[in-house]
Amino acid sequence: MRIFGKVRHRPSASWRQATDRAFTLIGDGRYEDAGALLTRAVDLEPWLSESWFNLALLHKFRHDWEQARAAGLRAVALLDRESGAPDWWNVGIAATALQDWPLARRAWQAYGLKVPGNGQYGAAATSEPLGMELGSAAVRLSPEGESEVVWGRRLDPARMEVLSIPLPSSGRRWGEVVLHDGVPNGERVTAAGPSYPVFDEIELWAPSPVPTWVVLLEAATEADRDALEQLASDAGFAAEDWSSSVRLLCRTCSESRMESDEGDGEHLDPHDHSEPGHPGPLGHRTAGGLWVPERECGLAAPPGLVRGLLDGWVADSPDSREWRDLEEVC
Repeated sequence: MRIFGKVRHRPSASWRQATDRAFTLIGDGRYEDAGALLTRAVDLEPWLSESWFNLALLHKFRHDWEQARAAGLRAVALLDRESGAPDWWNVGIAATALQDWPLARRAWQAYGLKVPGNGQYGAAATSEPLGMELGSAAVRLSPEGESEVVWGRRLDPARMEVLSIPLPSSGRRWGEVVLHDGVPNGERVTAAGPSYPVFDEIELWAPSPVPTWVVLLEAATEADRDALEQLASDAGFAAEDWSSSVRLLCRTCSESRMESDEGDGEHLDPHDHSEPGHPGPLGHRTAGGLWVPERECGLAAPPGLVRGLLDGWVADSPDSREWRDLEEVC
């Protein structure tokens, strides 16, 4: 097979050595040194799609989206198969980061996905590829630091809207849209049976103007706690009982296939690394049962609304509800 006048063949030993060394350096975070080696690999084998794919991958790690798009397009131009190549997925991520919607649509379609409104004519072909109905998933925020896995809604193959209320340590807010990688890094299984992939965040794509608050609740029953979450949802915002939703996991557990529920009765999740007195299901158990009235709750709501939500929640059942120590944390 001839490409650009050259006979396609297996990469040379020099190409393999440069590439292997480059990925070792990438693992150590030495992107500049890795870039020099991958550029050399491209010079050695410019007709190999793998040369350009690897360079595009490096630019993705560096969040250099212009270069990632350019190298990715060189890679797909050399492909010898029509669909399903990861080269197209990386092009789609770079195009999404740059809001190059015609290219993003082309990339997802070339990969083999159905893209609504992808006709040949009209404004729809140049707009965001919404309506792909990819469903729910989880995303690992700040994967290289104090990471946190939260739930979200997939807008397209590379973006997710955060629907949980992240802890302030993540630096993320409810309602933000994050750019995420294409290969799942873990899985969450619900009690009902379906499993959901966990994707790693790449970067923040669209910030949220809604701040995060933490408040201490006195909720006599789970129904009292649920009432606040419903009240916030009805107002178009969110409340989340961090006392029961937060689990502390080691990295190995987080990146594996995990059940998303904390369990019932006296069952203790062996993967939960919480400690008594700390947030998480193990930190809020008592000898006689699971429910503790004092709850640490996250709220996502505008400053002018948050106190009104809490006061309205108490007013509906003053004998079983109280709140105190409201603080904006992110």
